Amino acid sequence: MTHLSELLRANKSRSTLLVLFVPSKNRFGVQIDQSRWVDEALGVLGTGFGGATAFPQARGVWRDDSRGGVLVYDEPVVIECYTNEELIEQNAEILREFLVRMGKETGQGAIGFVIDRDYLEIQFPLTE
Repeated sequence: MTHLSELLRANKSRSTLLVLFVPSKNRFGVQIDQSRWVDEALGVLGTGFGGATAFPQARGVWRDDSRGGVLVYDEPVVIECYTNEELIEQNAEILREFLVRMGKETGQGAIGFVIDRDYLEIQFPLTE
């Protein structure tokens, strides 16, 4: 990639992809204030990593094993951020704090995210 950035005289080159999924519903299928969380996620990624792009709602499903395998259908917003490992390490605590806060305040069973090819998940215990 260095060759291409030099060839194109690019001022910036990032090769690590960070992907966040912002849910539209809680683990019981109740709508949440998704736009608030998209704005907060973009703020965290913009401040810590230099920028991010949110894509329109997707369609997805998540199996809640804590509830006997109930399928929760969702319309998440997918946010992509090109960064590097150094910035992820520098901002790991801020990113984790945001993901945990989003997961708890929106009543999720888990918050999933991707770094390059690795799917990672922070799980939350079932509370009713």
